[in-house]
Formats: sequence, C-alpha cells, structure tokens
Amino acid sequence: MGATLPDPKHPWFQASDAPRVLAHRGLVPEGSTDLVENSFAAVAAAHAAGATYVESDCHVTVDGEVVLFHDDDLRRVAGDPRAVADVTFGELSELMAGLGGVLTLTQALESFPTVRFNLDVKAPAAAEPVGRSVAAHSERVLLTSFSDERRHAALRAAADAGAAVRPATSAGIRTITRLLLAHGIRARRAVSRLLSDVDALQVPERHGRVPIVTPRLIETAHRHGVEIHVWTVNDPADMERLLDAGVDGLVTDRADIALPLAARRAA
Repeated sequence: MGATLPDPKHPWFQASDAPRVLAHRGLVPEGSTDLVENSFAAVAAAHAAGATYVESDCHVTVDGEVVLFHDDDLRRVAGDPRAVADVTFGELSELMAGLGGVLTLTQALESFPTVRFNLDVKAPAAAEPVGRSVAAHSERVLLTSFSDERRHAALRAAADAGAAVRPATSAGIRTITRLLLAHGIRARRAVSRLLSDVDALQVPERHGRVPIVTPRLIETAHRHGVEIHVWTVNDPADMERLLDAGVDGLVTDRADIALPLAARRAA
C-alpha cells in the first residue's frame, strides 16, 4: 500500500473519502443505444448510479459555448465530419438530440450541484471560457489538460473571474514527464517543486511497456499530499489490484461496477 495520504487540502476532495470513482465521460449503461458519452443523459446516469465525481472534456463551439465533448470533431459520436469548433451550439444540439442531449459546462454545473467535475480542457480556445465558467463553482471543480499551458490558462481565468478558491488541478504531460525523470534520478527538490503545483496525478498505469504507477511514485505523491488517479480502468480485477497498490482514484467507464467496489474499501 502507499503511504497514508494527508487530509486533502482542496474542497473538491472532501465530498467523499478515497478511493474515488471518477465516472469517465459520465456513464453509458451497458447495452444502451440511445445515449452517448458526455451527454446530459450520461452524466445523469452517473449521478443516478451514485457517482460523486464525473470526468469530462471541454470544447467550445463556433459561437462561444463551452460544451462537454471529447473529440475535436463530431464524426465518432454523431456521424458528422465537422469539428466542434466549426458548429454552432444550436447545430450541435440538433445532432445530439437523439443521443442523450448536448450538455454545456454551465448546464452541468447548475443541473448537478452535488457533483464534483473533473474537467479536461481539450482545445486552446476553451481554456479561458472554461476558467470563467467554473469560477463560481471552483470548490467542486478540478481542472486538467494534457497541455500545462491550457491548464494554467484556465486556472488564471478562474482567478480573474473571482473564484473564491483556486480550482483543484492535476498535472499535464510536461509536468508528468519532468516529474517522472526527476523521480527516477531521486532529485527530491525537483520532485517537491513539481508536485507543489498540483493536487493530483491523473495517469495511465503504464505507457507502452514503461510502468508509470509504481509503489515508489504512490508513496512519493502521498508524502506531498498529492493523490494518484489511474485512467481508464474498466476491468474489476484491475480495479482491485490498483486499489490494493494504494491508488486514490479510478477513472472508469464502468462506474456502476467501480462504485460498489470502492464503497467496500471505504467502509
């Protein structure tokens, strides 16, 4: 097991005890044919299943509406080749009408007031509007991005919009890469500096054949008050194994499976 994690310093973490289940793009129940990921219905399904934490993604439409959507374009989800950035909110609403309904970031925050959102800023143009949108809800938002630049831009926008507390945040690829290198050569000062910028490390268990989540990384993160969340974990045996190793959260498409499993751990 990893070292005991200190009491989380940000309100985002205080909604429940670890281990946390982050419903990846909401929840699409197995066999469902009438809703897709990141839709209003998918987030509602995750909430109904008992999820406190929902992981989602943010793009912005051509008319400036921040929407929960993963891909750059609509091809995979809605069968339309256009980019999200090239359609209006009205056009996207029509496309998503039979797929669970489009969900804006503002609607998500207001319609699900008890949910903690883990938001991945997917597009550079989305960073500032995402930050402004979450400012009034910053105690229940974690902002992340593969790009540390986008992540920091969203955090700055939230602060400029009057956020009472900084949204929680997890590391982008550049920070994670530097951290793993520093950790590998036991550069403790560099590790401490890099971890001081984040509340969580949200990472895959491995990159190709290279392990990322190791007992030593878990212990180091916990010593600095940082949680480890692993994505995307859908197999129950993998969930059990990772929780045995001491990770603090699972990002999963199968929140319906992970939630009762995690509840037994927290009891």
